[in-house]
Amino acid sequence: MFASATGDGPDLISRLNSLNLEGLRGEYARQGSFLYVENFLPPALTARLIAAVGGMSGLVNRNYLPGHKRGGSVSRHVIDAQAPIIAELYRSTALLRWLEQLTGERLQLSPRGDPHAYALYFYTRPGDHIGWHYDTSYYAGRRYTLLLGLIDDSSCRLDYQLHTREAGIPTVSGSIKIAPGGLVVFDGDALRHRITSSLPGETRVSLTFEYVTDTYMHPGWRLISNMKDAFGYFGFRQVFHRFLSGRK
Repeated sequence: MFASATGDGPDLISRLNSLNLEGLRGEYARQGSFLYVENFLPPALTARLIAAVGGMSGLVNRNYLPGHKRGGSVSRHVIDAQAPIIAELYRSTALLRWLEQLTGERLQLSPRGDPHAYALYFYTRPGDHIGWHYDTSYYAGRRYTLLLGLIDDSSCRLDYQLHTREAGIPTVSGSIKIAPGGLVVFDGDALRHRITSSLPGETRVSLTFEYVTDTYMHPGWRLISNMKDAFGYFGFRQVFHRFLSGRK
């Protein structure tokens, strides 16, 4: 049973305790460290998260990498100031313990300077998408990704391929539409995936959390990671905000 702690609302605790963790753990393992849970978040919590998104419209960094991705992103640094409810959910002790039991890993919060620790992704213009990729971990250990559905008035889908890096196991392809409150969790280095293009008049906003097994990152990899995030996701101001503001 998952007990209440700082950042853990009773509705979230109740929802986690209602899930068949043993069955979900088996499904997660069979799918090569991948799981989709529909209606994972309690409706009231989902509504609060969606309301928090409403204040972000003027803070979205639009990005475009030809042939790979186009869309809008908001990093954890902006979220901290604008939507503390997201940070509280990310740090939920009960959620972290549930994820550890699911994955069989000892998980840690991403370091304070990581803009991907929790982030919002906006698909609000025709052609917004992200192509096939892995959520490559630049950390010494593994990085686990959570995708939480918030707003989806779109035809966008999460296409994925399982077992692409497991020798002797056939690749399995799938496609899902993540409903508001739905959860996808996976090992970032194991799942090849993409988000298909949005059409005119469509809106999709998703929330991601990143947890790691080791918070160390070599300085060289940190530079590569920061530059990738600055160009491909959040812009230089969000990624390097601590340096630009003179903070240590």
